Amino acid sequence: MTRESFPERIVCLTEETVETLYLLGEQDRIVGVSGFARRPPEVRTKPRVATFLDAKYDDILALKPDLVLTFSDVQAEIIKQLALRGVTVFHFNQRRIAGIFEMIVMLTRLIGREADGAALIAKLESGLDKIRDSAKRFPHRPRVYFEEWDDPLIGGIGWVEELIEIAGGEPVFPALVGCGKAQDRVVTAADVIARDPEVILASWCGKKVKIDEIASRPGWDAISAVRNRHVYEIPSDCILQPGPASLTDGVKHLHAAIARAVGVEVAQELLPAGMGGSEFGTATADDAEVHLLEE
Repeated sequence: MTRESFPERIVCLTEETVETLYLLGEQDRIVGVSGFARRPPEVRTKPRVATFLDAKYDDILALKPDLVLTFSDVQAEIIKQLALRGVTVFHFNQRRIAGIFEMIVMLTRLIGREADGAALIAKLESGLDKIRDSAKRFPHRPRVYFEEWDDPLIGGIGWVEELIEIAGGEPVFPALVGCGKAQDRVVTAADVIARDPEVILASWCGKKVKIDEIASRPGWDAISAVRNRHVYEIPSDCILQPGPASLTDGVKHLHAAIARAVGVEVAQELLPAGMGGSEFGTATADDAEVHLLEE
């Protein structure tokens, strides 16, 4: 089959398919993106036609797409409205690492680049293996609480909890790994205190994390992570993106934070871009995309 046999004008309504297409060198197929897409930086030149919850239907139709890519049940109404307008839509709903790889497989089939998709997956898996090997040097695997939202308290979604394990930690709420919807991952402050995490990692779905507010919650001064000052912000745009970002920069941020908590230095190649070997940044997430909060 020729290139013309596959979709040539694609609109991506979340960032993970955008980044995947760029990694494959297929960015010319993208004619429109979500207003929150920012990986890679070059995507900012693409027309912005949606947020995560709303879409500019007339603008999308004007782009004459032959395929629109969506994600999550949160975009169900957008999918419905596009279908009513005669647009071809392909919907993804990955919530685990395996699902991210499946997304890449399916997307590359849609554009006739299966072999390149397999190579990308192999590269991502190799990167995860390097993080696993680095984590073997830790003196112990610390207990980790990941907070996706602060009111109510929402624990980490599946791929985040899995990446914490790869990065060298033990999630304090392991049962949450199978809970895709945010409302199914609500926990109480008492639950967190009882599990006494040694590391707290927070990424508030596009809202700046307030470390001092976390540390000053009633009773949280008894938590090991708070006492030892191991409370860190993880940038939402990498860790809450169910695609290549979480498997690269996202897991590196997790690994760097956990390594600091156990007193182990991380090899430069395993640190997030722009981070030195002796520091751990708390990059802001003010304009990151809200993937999960509205579920």
